[in-house]
Amino acid sequence: MMPGTAIVAIGRNEGERLQRCLNSARPQADVVVYVDSGSTDNSVEFARSLGCEVVILNPSIPFTASRARNAGLERVSALERDIEYVQFVDGDCEIRSDWVMLAADFLHSHPEVAAVCGRRRERYPTNTIYNQLCDWEWEIVPGPAKYCGGDVMMRVDALTQVNGYRGSLIAGEEPELCVRLRAAGWQIYILDAEMTLHDAAMTHFGQWWKRMKRSGYAYAAGAWLHGTSPERHWVRQTARPWIWVCGPIVLVTAIYSLVGPAALGVLLIYPVQVLRLVLKNPGTLRDRFIAAAFNTLARFPEFAGQLQFLRDVATGNSQIIEYK
Repeated sequence: MMPGTAIVAIGRNEGERLQRCLNSARPQADVVVYVDSGSTDNSVEFARSLGCEVVILNPSIPFTASRARNAGLERVSALERDIEYVQFVDGDCEIRSDWVMLAADFLHSHPEVAAVCGRRRERYPTNTIYNQLCDWEWEIVPGPAKYCGGDVMMRVDALTQVNGYRGSLIAGEEPELCVRLRAAGWQIYILDAEMTLHDAAMTHFGQWWKRMKRSGYAYAAGAWLHGTSPERHWVRQTARPWIWVCGPIVLVTAIYSLVGPAALGVLLIYPVQVLRLVLKNPGTLRDRFIAAAFNTLARFPEFAGQLQFLRDVATGNSQIIEYK
């Protein structure tokens, strides 16, 4: 165990995945807090059986991962005042046995760094193409970084300085936090080390679609909050779905009266984009084609996610987007 370090796991109906998560966390820290967001399985009972501190979020307030992490940090601070670092982990992830010590040592020797993360891998990357896409998404470039993900070790002082996660965000809360941390003078770092095993458990197209919809929502929310900053946070990612979804449709509509059905040829831009990405990306032909096809298709659920964000802004209500 690493003195001065706590682990906060968050989850909702993760079942066996949560069991692996907490079993991997328990030997690595004196304080392990599990924050539950309305589970109907035995998640709470299992966490308590391991001796974990349990926080059950009030269901009258919309659930978000950022709200859960803030609640976990609050409980840690109430339990132990000498905690310097907190490892956050999603309940569908297993922490590598040497990660917590490695990350805490790094933060101890690099006082300018607020957050450190490593390589997250998929547990079953070859089970489905959707799991494979996730595993490719987790690929990292070690060194200084702009953002971290949900699995990350954070310096408590840095989190406190920027008032923690933005609890109302239903997606993209980690990069948004990193924008504020870097603006306050802190650094984010990625280690060339194994950190967690993630179990996406995505077996059908609808799950992938919802996951990409959540990404589109996150882009829009990030640009809404920090798009006017010097770094133009996620402005390009927000504009991209509008260009790729609305652009061809508007163009076809505009010229259809002039050229008739031939206007539909504009839609060939999509297979052309797939071909461009196949030729550009590394890897086997199969992997390049899968990555290119889904990268191009992702603009559509991202667009749907941005429409949901605009609706939420207009109505003042938001609802978490879950793909499991």
